[in-house]
Amino acid sequence: MSPNFMCMQTGGFYHPFFIVQKKVEVHKISNNNDLRVNEQIRAKEVRLIDNEGEQIGIQSLDDALDKAEERGFDLVEVAPQANPPVCKIMDYGKYKYEQAKKRQKQKKNQNVMKVKEVQMGVKIQDHDFNVKLKQARRFLNDKNKVKVRIRFRGREMVHKNLGYDLMDRLKEETDDIGKVESGPKMEGHNMLMFLTPVSDKSN
Repeated sequence: MSPNFMCMQTGGFYHPFFIVQKKVEVHKISNNNDLRVNEQIRAKEVRLIDNEGEQIGIQSLDDALDKAEERGFDLVEVAPQANPPVCKIMDYGKYKYEQAKKRQKQKKNQNVMKVKEVQMGVKIQDHDFNVKLKQARRFLNDKNKVKVRIRFRGREMVHKNLGYDLMDRLKEETDDIGKVESGPKMEGHNMLMFLTPVSDKSN
């Protein structure tokens, strides 16, 4: 038997009937930044929510505007797609300010990470290595990924172990501010490694 289908017995007979379940709609505030406010609202009737979040019910637009004015707030059409549209009594200026502040915070928190490259030869001298190390540390401190490339020329390809040693040395010298995202691997005549900044550590 379907959950929405039942039988009722009358006079020795069973009569089927259906239970109709009413759908309760939950309305969210529209993402549209240009919400209709006060006299901009066109509907004759609205479903009203007061400034405390309480459901008032369906009201004429005039009555809803009066209630908003009595409380010293605005009437804002927060769900224009509903029938009737849902309006809420609120401080619209404060709402717009809070939304702008929220968008600004979200934009600030977006971490757009760039990839910076550090190149060196397999026979690099200590002084030059330290220059490349400082460069890699600066990139990591700036919250950028670092692509480390070691070039092998001609017969240097037989000394891949020197490349791995350089990569290990660079990893150890940056482990306080970065971690290995992709370990050393050969691509043609280049050995590549990727480091990514560690957000909860500082230099």
